[in-house]
Amino acid sequence: MNILSIEHLTREYGTGDTAVTALNDVSFTVEAGEFIAIIGSSGSGKSTLMHLMGGVDRPTSGTVRLQGQDIFARNDEQLAVFRRREVGLIYQFYNLIPVLNVVENMTLPVLMDGRSVNEQRLSALVRALGLTGREHCLPNQLSGGQQQRVAIARTLAPEPSVLFMDEPLSNLDAKLRLEMRYELQRLHVETGSTFVYVTHDQMEAMTLATQICLIENGVLQQYDAPLTVYHQPNNLFVADFVGNPSINFVEAKGAQRADGAVELTVFQGRKAL
Repeated sequence: MNILSIEHLTREYGTGDTAVTALNDVSFTVEAGEFIAIIGSSGSGKSTLMHLMGGVDRPTSGTVRLQGQDIFARNDEQLAVFRRREVGLIYQFYNLIPVLNVVENMTLPVLMDGRSVNEQRLSALVRALGLTGREHCLPNQLSGGQQQRVAIARTLAPEPSVLFMDEPLSNLDAKLRLEMRYELQRLHVETGSTFVYVTHDQMEAMTLATQICLIENGVLQQYDAPLTVYHQPNNLFVADFVGNPSINFVEAKGAQRADGAVELTVFQGRKAL
């Protein structure tokens, strides 16, 4: 089932000679329950795209539809309610309240919205994120990974339709980042939620995502399953970008055939020229 539709999305900043097009006519759809990784080089427009999808910013033109509803048909007050109730946003900084314990941080958005806490869901999130026994700890009594788990749980507590994450693991050390990748993958499977994940790490995107959204210079270069992006890149940029070193290029060094002849083949992406 289609949960998100991005239609001809364009975002421009500034006017005249200082105008910058951060996104240019981007369109794709997201199925419910998918894990979408938005990747691209620095300044490519990936965070801008996520902010528009999550209703944090408004487009210059184009629409974003969540479950068929145009989110930008709302006024600013309605859009604030939308961000609070219908989507979840996680950034690289956890923004936990230092004087509140784990459970209090997790339930704060729900209580501030005047709703009652779903105790069953709260308990399930505590278990799923490995926070059992830490419920009454303050943030400064937790490790970096545990703090990030609390931030994720706090965002999932209101049961958002889509969870948006903007490089949430970038402040963690390499070992902890790897552990949190597995946590996110497991959580995605267990909750069945739709995840949209911005990262500059190609390997992270390829291992976590069900779909890759590759942006460069504000233009959608490819939107496909990871293996399709790997084996069938749309263009030279995609082939060069995915992997380090470039995993889609084969050097024309020559291959010896069974008959002893040397056969040279030059590749553009995965397609022989």
